[in-house]
Amino acid sequence: MAKEWILNQANMRWGLTKKTKVGAVSEAIRLCSPKKLTDWETYYYNNIYPKEQLVNLGRILYIKISEVCQAEIESLEEQDCGDAKKIFNIDVIDEIKSEIDRLKRNMKRFEICEILCRNYPSGRERP
Repeated sequence: MAKEWILNQANMRWGLTKKTKVGAVSEAIRLCSPKKLTDWETYYYNNIYPKEQLVNLGRILYIKISEVCQAEIESLEEQDCGDAKKIFNIDVIDEIKSEIDRLKRNMKRFEICEILCRNYPSGRERP
């Protein structure tokens, strides 16, 4: 379980499972309509990307985890994890900033609608 989590996090962080790296997998599955996993593997390697492409992505993933992530983990100190202010900033402040941005976007939409309504000629039916 822990290995899968690490692999998934690293794949997402470096975009190694994006469409540009592994192809449009969902679409390809629908086109292939495989009955067995071996049918899918054969179709994928012959029509989407060769097996070597995935092996190369695996090498890149290993390097990222073993070098980059390992160095980042080793640089952590207990204070980084136990600092209540950091945890508060990460969880609460980021959430507040996100909510403020959302509200600002909604206000801009409202202002645009208000301007459109004000400038719409009276006496005409609105769509």
